[in-house]
Amino acid sequence: MKKLWFLFSALALSFALTACSDDSSEAADDKATGEEATKETEDTAKESKSAMMQFYMTVSKAINAQDGDLNTYEASEEEPTAEMKTNAEASATAVVAELEKVEIPEQLSDQKADLEAALSDLKNSYQAKADELKKDAPSLDAANETFTKAEGAISKAFEDVGLNASSLGTEVNG
Repeated sequence: MKKLWFLFSALALSFALTACSDDSSEAADDKATGEEATKETEDTAKESKSAMMQFYMTVSKAINAQDGDLNTYEASEEEPTAEMKTNAEASATAVVAELEKVEIPEQLSDQKADLEAALSDLKNSYQAKADELKKDAPSLDAANETFTKAEGAISKAFEDVGLNASSLGTEVNG
């Protein structure tokens, strides 16, 4: 009877050890999967931040490459000349053409709607400036409001990826 009891105890102990070792390997697998998921999330966040900065720099470079005469016109403390006005109009039109070339990186798919709206508002802003500059007494206020709206959408996208908002107006007018 003792032999049978001993055999039964040994069998029960081996089952218990087997069960414990399976639990620890499952826990280790779960922990490894969790760490991989965390690393994947961190990598995605870094890629989104990098893509956002790349997008922002592309937009600001596209605008800055063409808006020199427009900035000169807007910053003029004296009455702008007819030539300044004509150059500013051409400058605003050129900015619209440059913004047409800007593409939203695929890493920003979650922010794509905001960024598309921002690009559209930026193009509309500069087109409105070009249209106003054809008039005898242009007013750029409505165009500047549209620019501010675009700037807000870009700032929202910045915050969505975990970056501090930036001022596009300062970047392209300063």
